[in-house]
Amino acid sequence: MGSRTLDCVTDEPHDVPFRKQTVSYVRRSGRMSDAQERAWADLSDTYLIDVPRDVAQMSVHADAQFIPEQAYGRSAPLIVEIGSGQGHAIVHAASGHPETDFLAVEVFRAGLARTMLDADKAGVTNLRLAEANAPEVLAKLLPAASVDEVWVFFPDPWHKVRHNKRRLIQDSFLPLVAGALRDGGVVRMATDWEEYALQMREVFDGGADFERDFTGEWADRFDGRVLTAFERKGERAGRAIHDLSYRRLPRV
Repeated sequence: MGSRTLDCVTDEPHDVPFRKQTVSYVRRSGRMSDAQERAWADLSDTYLIDVPRDVAQMSVHADAQFIPEQAYGRSAPLIVEIGSGQGHAIVHAASGHPETDFLAVEVFRAGLARTMLDADKAGVTNLRLAEANAPEVLAKLLPAASVDEVWVFFPDPWHKVRHNKRRLIQDSFLPLVAGALRDGGVVRMATDWEEYALQMREVFDGGADFERDFTGEWADRFDGRVLTAFERKGERAGRAIHDLSYRRLPRV
């Protein structure tokens, strides 16, 4: 939250190798500030998990393993935020809920550095970061049925029709998130683009593994989502914020 989600998967079949699928993230090459450089150098060992790579730079190797109990030194509920941006939402959440573990997934290195810097200032110890392609994190890195909640706040809307295929939330995303979530786990989403919100709702309403976790047309604003300058900017532009939440049905 605070920057557009940079990871996406296409509508290609689930068995298409990730490196052959279209991704939407554009890795920013801008220079990090001195503070961000120091945070990366000094805090990566504390917060950043080691992600073995496949072929692509942000890929996840098929043999990669992330064991939450080892990473956090305990067994606790796990919340994953996809496209964590500069970490405003997840640092706030981790700080306020020390009983829960959090994983931020992002490809924007400066955003990850800022997240580590703020987490360190807040004394947060229940947060880890993954610099990787989010669909591959869900499919390969996370153990099956290990996640209590997945957050996707303000993903890149790719609002031009010819770019819609780059959106994260589409049919091929469902088996990835369904596999990572435990039975009864929740996906929380928010966007300031109504057309994308309608697509999100259509996709999840059509998913056999999910049911609505809200009544009416849209979910209430998730009170765990901290209000950021990015969200205020969307509201100033006249774009309504739409929240959605879906619950993972029990496996059969």
